[in-house]
Amino acid sequence: MASPILAAILSFFIPGLGQFYTGQLLKAIALFIMAVIFGYLSIIIIGIPFYLIVWLYSMYDAYVAAQQG
Repeated sequence: MASPILAAILSFFIPGLGQFYTGQLLKAIALFIMAVIFGYLSIIIIGIPFYLIVWLYSMYDAYVAAQQG
């Protein structure tokens, strides 16, 4: 059984890593790619709120997935 706290901590450092830890490979890849794209767009400011949304969702989803599985 996956630890919800560890899953959230992993996603804190790298969005999608917590999903990878809980076995959600496709979701992990999608979140990581979105984080990279929005991180790059942060250069022109517009990417910052989108990156924060992806980052926070990644932590929340990893925590919930680890609790359920």
